[in-house]
Amino acid sequence: MAKHSPTHNHDNNLIKRVHRELIDDYDEELEMEREDWEHVDAGQPARPVETDTTAKARNQYFKELFRLQGELVKMHDWIVATGHRMVILFEGRDAAGKGGAIKRITQRLNPRVARVTALPAPSSREKTQWYFQRYIAHLPAAGEMVLFDRSWYNRAGVERVMGFCTDEEYEEFFRSVPDFEKMLVRSGIQVIKYWFSIPDEEQEFRFRCRINDPLKQWKLSPMDLESRKHWELYTKAKEVMFERTHIAEAPWWVVQGADKKKGRLNCIHHLLSQVKYTEVEHEPIKLPPRIHHPNYRREPVRPEMIVPELY
Repeated sequence: MAKHSPTHNHDNNLIKRVHRELIDDYDEELEMEREDWEHVDAGQPARPVETDTTAKARNQYFKELFRLQGELVKMHDWIVATGHRMVILFEGRDAAGKGGAIKRITQRLNPRVARVTALPAPSSREKTQWYFQRYIAHLPAAGEMVLFDRSWYNRAGVERVMGFCTDEEYEEFFRSVPDFEKMLVRSGIQVIKYWFSIPDEEQEFRFRCRINDPLKQWKLSPMDLESRKHWELYTKAKEVMFERTHIAEAPWWVVQGADKKKGRLNCIHHLLSQVKYTEVEHEPIKLPPRIHHPNYRREPVRPEMIVPELY
């Protein structure tokens, strides 16, 4: 039997990883569409679409994801019924899987109840405000949960590493943020903080995939590329952040994100465990009969207004 060189084996492994990455991209769409063409019941095994190990793992992932999303709907109903307020912070390395987890959490929830906030860089006016001021407007009212795709912890991370804040502003942040979060908790807002962690090599791989995928290049900002050079500084900034802001009222929870799918499932499962929700009873939904009028007439739509039917 011929022996393959280390270079040959490395190339084969890389091809397999790229293949898995492409499959994961397709799965993001399949998760939205699959329920339309195959009913997956939490109590029944899903119909296998392939026979190899990878296909079985994907099938199990879908099954567990749908089960957990069903529980998220129950939690969502409980939040609305009880007026509970919740803030969930998603922080971590670029390309660590924060956005994918947020998408799976909110995918089947009412966007008026489960709101996602991803603020841009502060404006010149916002830079003159109290640091936390621009985040306050996005805090939840009764019966709402807000998911921050990056949060006030920008100051502890990117602003510190890239020199966007002074040493005085940095220290003031650490003096203020524990009191700020304790104040939120005392007011009745539940605060949950997630850090998505990935290895150095995995981030590089995901960045290269994005660079070579026209559909994903928008995800790579100049700041993302610049941050890649400063991996070690970001590690130090993260460690300081954990040391100074891991408080009993709002502790940090680390999600291992090297495997995207497992990271998503673990995050959702943990999130559900943090809320003591119960299933809310609903009145049966009945579709009312349509009212018919004998003189009703539907006017034809002008042909030039119709979207061409190409598919």
